Amino acid sequence: MSSSNLIKIITALAIGIALCLIYGWVIDPIEYVDVTPNILRQDYQVDYVLMTAEAFQHDFDSESAARRLAMLGSESPANITANALEYAIANNFTETEIKHLQTLLTAMQTYSP
Repeated sequence: MSSSNLIKIITALAIGIALCLIYGWVIDPIEYVDVTPNILRQDYQVDYVLMTAEAFQHDFDSESAARRLAMLGSESPANITANALEYAIANNFTETEIKHLQTLLTAMQTYSP
């Protein structure tokens, strides 16, 4: 294979890759709409549980909190909250955030639908 053919192949590959990246990132990027929180990474799921705990501090509605937590998977709301609390303690969340999660955990342990 001659060097001019090799240069043509490399140039064509570079142009193709560049066009694919432009199309995928600029022209038609993937947009996630109306997805459930269960596809989030663990740290974002914990943030979601924390937001649920903070909302619970204002309305003390166990049913609403349990519905929100049910969006994170098939585990019980108490298990989801307990896992989030363990993560929060291990990752040095603030004392207030841990207190909110503990309050939510207590409510979810005593909650019956």
